[in-house]
Amino acid sequence: MNAISSSKLGFLTMVLATGVFAAGQGFAADAHTTSKFEGAKANSGTASHARSGNNDTLTWSDDFKIPDTPAPHWQVVDTKGNVYLLNRLKIKGGVLGGEKDNRTITIPSYVHDVAKVQIYCAWAEALLGEASFSKPVMTASGEAHGGGMKADSGMKHDGMAMSR
Repeated sequence: MNAISSSKLGFLTMVLATGVFAAGQGFAADAHTTSKFEGAKANSGTASHARSGNNDTLTWSDDFKIPDTPAPHWQVVDTKGNVYLLNRLKIKGGVLGGEKDNRTITIPSYVHDVAKVQIYCAWAEALLGEASFSKPVMTASGEAHGGGMKADSGMKHDGMAMSR
């Protein structure tokens, strides 16, 4: 009876290990990370895309350093070349009323895909650095609108987009 219990335990351990491995592979397939930021002031770290339900987020890596400029912001570029200026990298709400890092942001629903992530100084109106995804990332809103990466899907972005 002891040998039977040991074989059942071994089999159960193997099944559990296989399930954990398969789950890990599924999460890895959903992970999207940019190349390293490169530019005049932003030359470190990467950005990662994640999705929770219908919310798409971007998070900078631990080795990312915020450029020492007056108003650095998140900015994304879609596959059509539309540029979306998003949140500041530092926001109010830190210790003693100071600033804190805005490490993770939610991508607005009007952005249907992301090809590049940029760091942009809104005060100087200058691109500080950018990083690209190896393949554009389709957001949940882009999937809901039939895959906004078609050559001409007839969709209009709201007025926040800037063309290059």
